Amino acid sequence: QVQLVESGGGLVQAGGTLRLSCAASGYTFRTSAMGWYRQAPGKQRDMVARITSDDSTDYADSVKGRFTISRDKYTVYLQMNSLKPEDTAVYYCRWTIASVVDYWGRGTQVTVSS
Repeated sequence: QVQLVESGGGLVQAGGTLRLSCAASGYTFRTSAMGWYRQAPGKQRDMVARITSDDSTDYADSVKGRFTISRDKYTVYLQMNSLKPEDTAVYYCRWTIASVVDYWGRGTQVTVSS
């Protein structure tokens, strides 16, 4: 089992910045990837950014150039710059073990006011 705790969400004005963190504990051996996803009201959950164990990254087109994902052994971060109202959503951390098992955090709310 892997337990995930997200933090760093909040209310920010358009153009502002936030940094999300997701701390993992438990059985994190064979971590293969970590990622951030978001879900706005009435919409599906979509990938925002993803990083693999060899530090390969992937971003949604809508956040390229504004968001940066990074990691250390037990934490994954999402630096969000130049935030827009359309970035408003609940952000979830996803932690993948051995490319097979996924764990999800409970989510942290990000609200960007115009």
